[in-house]
Amino acid sequence: MEQNAYDAAIIGAGVIGCSIAYALARNGYTVCVYDRGGAAGSGSTSASSANIRFNYSTWEGVATAWESYAMWDDWRGHLGGGDEAGLARFVRTGGVVLDSPDQDMQRVLALFDRAGVPYERWDAARIRSRLSVLDPGRYYPPKQISDPAFWDGPDGDVGGYWVPDNGFVDDPALAAHNLMSAARRHGAEFRFHSPVDSIERENGAVTGVVVKGEHVPTRMVLNAAGPHSAVINALAGVLDDFNIGTRPMRQEVHQVPAPPGFTGDHLVPLVGDLDLGTYFRGTPTGELMIGGTEPACDPMEWLEDPDEYNHHPTQAVFEAQVTRAARRMPELTVPNAPRGIAGVYDVSDDWIPIYDKTSLRGFYVAIGTSGNQFKNAPIVGDLMAAIVASADAGHDHDVHPVQMTLPRTGNTIDLSHYSRKRKFNRDSTFSVMG
Repeated sequence: MEQNAYDAAIIGAGVIGCSIAYALARNGYTVCVYDRGGAAGSGSTSASSANIRFNYSTWEGVATAWESYAMWDDWRGHLGGGDEAGLARFVRTGGVVLDSPDQDMQRVLALFDRAGVPYERWDAARIRSRLSVLDPGRYYPPKQISDPAFWDGPDGDVGGYWVPDNGFVDDPALAAHNLMSAARRHGAEFRFHSPVDSIERENGAVTGVVVKGEHVPTRMVLNAAGPHSAVINALAGVLDDFNIGTRPMRQEVHQVPAPPGFTGDHLVPLVGDLDLGTYFRGTPTGELMIGGTEPACDPMEWLEDPDEYNHHPTQAVFEAQVTRAARRMPELTVPNAPRGIAGVYDVSDDWIPIYDKTSLRGFYVAIGTSGNQFKNAPIVGDLMAAIVASADAGHDHDVHPVQMTLPRTGNTIDLSHYSRKRKFNRDSTFSVMG
């Protein structure tokens, strides 16, 4: 049996896939999105911390995050309307990033200056004055809590920088739903409980996909399958010229009561603490969300199968991350039992995403998002639409990469930064910080 033909089939209805669907449908392409789950944003997107920050180690990272911030800040305007399910909300809390050798602060602030991101440089005294609940002691390097040195006193103090426009999106799955609704207004279709079984090709080009035994003609397939992206790439047989690979990694985020001083109307700002190996922020319910930044002392939990993992937080990771946060916030109580979520990152070799064409004509990838691209999802749809439009115009993105001027901030980025063929980027933090 054969279904209707589409210009583009998108695999994955997370926040990235829905953003691509919206951008392509808005540009006049006929689009159908396929997802093995039951709803938009029900996979890795639903487990996102949904932090909005701009401190990346590369120009493209900073520029796209700053552009996306403008879109989150005018979410209804970006979507072109509302959603009967309600709209996700950007909550501006401000945020402080503490100094650490694991991210080059001078490099980041130079990129902020170039992009136009406002910030303030804070010394330890300023941190104590503005955020008295934080102890600005230097504890680097991060240590396992079983290491006796973990409990040593600080070796001096750290400073940092304050970014007033940092914050978070209050419901990441709803944000994906909002993008789906916007895409549907432009004619995009969505099929749930519909895993793609195979990708059909002829003469070096995509001709269709097979879903539940049915052939669906399409001239384009876009892989936005998150932790399953490597499986989809293997189905398409496109890995021959990838210099950068991807693989799934389990990660946990925990939730605890906020310490005194961060209650009522005073939301905890977003704190990036590579000195201790954590990040944390407040929640709409007045609690504290705590995650990790993949410090060198912690083992990575790589997965052979992105479907086979423990979905619940573990005592060991909970104690490590929350106890580290308690060193930064001495008034924080560490509960006895873990509470939080576990999800799966689609990690690229250098923790920078791959937004690109491939050697198979009509097959595109938006993968390797490495736990740090939710914030950039609004602009990723436009990035992929620009790469598709370039190919449709007969240009070879590998030879003449797309240069994109971001419409809200006026910054220009080189999309070869996200190439599958790029050299391993040694400027990366090699962590969720990107």
